[in-house]
Amino acid sequence: MNFGKVKKIVFEYLALTVAAVIFAFAWEVFMIPNGMSAGGLMGLCTVIQFATHGVLQASWMYMGINAVLIIIAVLAMGLAFGFRTIYCIVLSSLAMEVVGGLDALHAIPGGIFYIKETVLIPIVAGAFEAVGLGLILRFGGSTGGTDILAVMINKYWPISLSKVFLVTDMMVIFLILFLPDKTFADMIYGFEEIITFTLMVDTVVGGQKSSYQIMVFSERFNQIADYIINDMERGVTVLRAQGWYTKNDKNVLLIIISRKEFPNLSKVIKEIDPRAFMSVSQANNVYGEGFEEIKSGVKLIMKKKNENQ
Repeated sequence: MNFGKVKKIVFEYLALTVAAVIFAFAWEVFMIPNGMSAGGLMGLCTVIQFATHGVLQASWMYMGINAVLIIIAVLAMGLAFGFRTIYCIVLSSLAMEVVGGLDALHAIPGGIFYIKETVLIPIVAGAFEAVGLGLILRFGGSTGGTDILAVMINKYWPISLSKVFLVTDMMVIFLILFLPDKTFADMIYGFEEIITFTLMVDTVVGGQKSSYQIMVFSERFNQIADYIINDMERGVTVLRAQGWYTKNDKNVLLIIISRKEFPNLSKVIKEIDPRAFMSVSQANNVYGEGFEEIKSGVKLIMKKKNENQ
């Protein structure tokens, strides 16, 4: 392993470390001290903490539930989750424990980050979470939780990842209403945080529902295509092309992948062929198995037709 590669890996893990702290900052400084929750696994853990009056801390619940999810995912899908995911989960949990104990930082009266207007708190928290989680995803990591759940569901049922995220987030936000000391306003704060997060993460990493269309020009196209088919379990198309300057025939790979898969794929392509040329375009609407379902209304029409027969 040369010095340049070591330097790159060190930089990536430093970025993941900073991002994990920012993610923890959003929850332990703004949301939890103000009794607020949002979506995802972290939102569920905060609801459990509020329901048990702090007996079960969100940071340790977060690590514990993720550990169970990773074990289930490995048994169901094989070793599909790398060391970076485990690193980010453990570091995020530890960072939340540390930041949670620093009362001077909390956004409450007397704290450094105190915000008088309560309605602004989930907006600021959503922005911090988007930066933290967005950077984690950009550098090939993951905070687990609904990410793992969504990937497992998507593997066995043709349901888009975005739908899984939407359903799980909605379910978690509604749970706050079952706590006796919470009101409808507390649920609205959760929606506020999610909306801010979604808008901000578009800027950081490309959007919650976006996909990428990639064209890869490489002499080692067959190794790259085999990796996509066998390891990523995604489709790839080989296009026949001709370089007009050299008049030589070439094979070009056409790939459609989700935003979450892009960092890992680009890294693998560079490892297989450092001289590979990639053209990346954002695809906001991708329909088919593994992506969005075409909403044509045909199923509804056929159902009504059969009912009338």
